[in-house]
Amino acid sequence: MRAAVMYGAGDVRVVDVPDATLVEPTDAIVRVTRACICGSDLWRYRDMAPDAAGQSMGHEAIGVVEAVGREVSRIRVGDTVIMPFAYSDGRCHFCHEGLQTACVHGGFFGWGGFNGAQAEALRIPFADGTLYPFNGTTDSSQWASLLSLSDVMGTGHHAARAARVGAGRSVAVIGDGAVGLCGVIAAKRLGAEQIILLGRHPDRVALGREFGASDIVGERGEEGIEKIMSLTEGQGVHSVLECVGSDTSMASAVAIARPGGAIGRVGVPHYEGIPAGPTFYKNLVVAGGPAPVRAYIDELLPDVLEGRIQPGRVFDRTIGLEETPDGYRAMEAREAIKVMIRAAAS
Repeated sequence: MRAAVMYGAGDVRVVDVPDATLVEPTDAIVRVTRACICGSDLWRYRDMAPDAAGQSMGHEAIGVVEAVGREVSRIRVGDTVIMPFAYSDGRCHFCHEGLQTACVHGGFFGWGGFNGAQAEALRIPFADGTLYPFNGTTDSSQWASLLSLSDVMGTGHHAARAARVGAGRSVAVIGDGAVGLCGVIAAKRLGAEQIILLGRHPDRVALGREFGASDIVGERGEEGIEKIMSLTEGQGVHSVLECVGSDTSMASAVAIARPGGAIGRVGVPHYEGIPAGPTFYKNLVVAGGPAPVRAYIDELLPDVLEGRIQPGRVFDRTIGLEETPDGYRAMEAREAIKVMIRAAAS
């Protein structure tokens, strides 16, 4: 079968790899119909050391179940499923607590050598605990939004929950990528009164406004902080959604949070620490991490199916699997917000 493999910084190729097969009795094989490229994939695209073996890429997908192991009981052949970016057994204490990304037997697709979703098919460990079947009537116009539930919409929602977004609160969203834009959707959905999007790419901030952003701040650093303070009567915001993962974005998050506020961080951290003094003296809550998107699908799916939210609009380019290297280049060059991969005809 064909799959995207990264061999080093800037070096993504679509190559022949062994067919996905059942290994454990709890496995399933999913034929991927739609996958995508994540902003977190770009970190490795920029700095991955050369690797002759390569790394299978991709951790977001929807698809159709083609085979199941003998111990799989909930998932059936023919099911159309959402594949969250983390696999989980659905049975451990953390899974029962809704934190599937901490599953004691779990892990992440497209990471550490495990198979990735930018492929024609892939093996799903712990299929009953990992996959989310949705066998109701859907049309192709909803596929993008369904795909977003495998990561970016659930991640934006996780940031909002971690940052304690609620009715009447003020929110700042740092980052105008797909996760940040989904964070705007999440903040609006949870009732935020003021939503400030920090971004400066015209197409992205325009979409952010359509999703519910009330204010746009394009300035960075101290100038951006001053602008946000002026928008909040010098107090800062109740909630900050940090959707980038850089040291400067985290420093800005701490600076613009009001005393007693909360920061929900979901950007993969590329910094060594969080400013200790300001977070302490401002009584800030700093929470977040890899989003347990599997836990959020029950809540978010009805809004997607009924058209109340349309997170699939963050996908502004669709390509075939063989064009995946071009998709990486487009996202790295900021020519696309998020690229969807049509992995199989459907």
